[in-house]
Amino acid sequence: MGGPLRTALTSLTLRGRCLVAAGLTLLALGALLGEQPLTQIAVFLLALPLLSALAVARQRFRVAVRRTVTPARVPRGQDADVLLEVTNADRRTGRLWLLSEQLPEGTGRSPGFVVERLPAGQTAALPYRVHGGRRGRYRLGPLRLRLVDPFGLVQRTTSGSDGAPLLVVPRVRPLGPGGPAGGHGGGGEGARRSIAVHGEDDVSTRAYRHGDDLRKVHWRATARTGELMVRMEERPWRSQAALLLDTRVRAHLLTRAAGPGPSATVVPGPPGDPAPPPDSLEWLLEAAASIGSSLARRGATLRVVTAEGELRPDEGAVGLGPTELLDRLAALGPARGSSLGTAVDRLHRVAGDAPVVALLGAVGPDDLAELVAARSGPHTDVAVLLDVASWADPGGRSRRALSAASRAQLAAQVEESAALLRGAGWQVAVAHAGRTVEAVWADLAAQRGAGLRAAGSPVVPA
Repeated sequence: MGGPLRTALTSLTLRGRCLVAAGLTLLALGALLGEQPLTQIAVFLLALPLLSALAVARQRFRVAVRRTVTPARVPRGQDADVLLEVTNADRRTGRLWLLSEQLPEGTGRSPGFVVERLPAGQTAALPYRVHGGRRGRYRLGPLRLRLVDPFGLVQRTTSGSDGAPLLVVPRVRPLGPGGPAGGHGGGGEGARRSIAVHGEDDVSTRAYRHGDDLRKVHWRATARTGELMVRMEERPWRSQAALLLDTRVRAHLLTRAAGPGPSATVVPGPPGDPAPPPDSLEWLLEAAASIGSSLARRGATLRVVTAEGELRPDEGAVGLGPTELLDRLAALGPARGSSLGTAVDRLHRVAGDAPVVALLGAVGPDDLAELVAARSGPHTDVAVLLDVASWADPGGRSRRALSAASRAQLAAQVEESAALLRGAGWQVAVAHAGRTVEAVWADLAAQRGAGLRAAGSPVVPA
């Protein structure tokens, strides 16, 4: 009993400490003045916390806890409902229990509950809600239980080891038709193809680029346009596609997600978006989730390469499905590497003749040299360049603040990179904090449609 009693005595509440201080003061005054009534009151005041601590130390309890999280996978910015079921597994009626659920940062405030005299074998259902404010894998719990005496002088705290998982995945935005469809996979051999959903014999054309096979020159389109044109063989949607994600920490302006309270950072974003991406990396991963899910649902075998390597599919699978993609992206963080070289090498091996969607942070011509060289030849790839300066703090008071010179340098870098990629035959769109993924994808679709119309080919929605 000595151990629990000492623990209880060290768990005096503020009220209990004040009572002990008052008792010691009265005891000293009673001894100094020789007043026996003061001494008697002092003894009573000192005995009360001791008796309360003894009562708390003698309490025995057995509690079983169960959590049900609905849904267990929640998009960033949305809520999940949690049902916490606490069962008194003892044979005696419980006393006053103060319960608090421990929640990880970014999921909301820890809820508290009061359960009083729960009968043996009975269950108290305690619902609460968590907010998926930040992407990641979380564990809800454990439950913390505090026992208090009737006077509120002593409390005893214990925590369990239980918990329940919560997965906060990137949001998937609804994308319209257009964009790349996929390519006939299989290694790096052969011509790369842009895919549409018209028939096997449909042919579209585009301007000749260095490295194209001269046997694919479309002479009729060349005569009509006055410019050397080559055929792009169109295939139906049994295809593959690859995503390149620039997750390097140096390519983004990172910040902690805004939380409740007056000190929260104001996050720029499109009008009407209640939970805009807090930084450029989150926007990139949201775009990867939306584009990748759209391609996978439309039949493409999806391969995803980041700055740290490929996101591997489950064993036995060739590519990532929509659910697997979101699960992998949920735990993806910034990479510490400074170069895209490793990612480009891996992309060259896994993409084959499939079209590539490259989602790029702050990149310059030097960063893109290897990518352009690796993807040279007859193909139509897509790049989304992030204007990371648009996520900077305009007030200049946080670590995301940028000087006017830095903003101008980043803007010039975006223009140079876009020009370089367009010159190599890429379709390019620029994203900033005020643009949604849907708007950027529609921009790419419009570019593809304009290219087909300029070549004299029919435009069929992908």
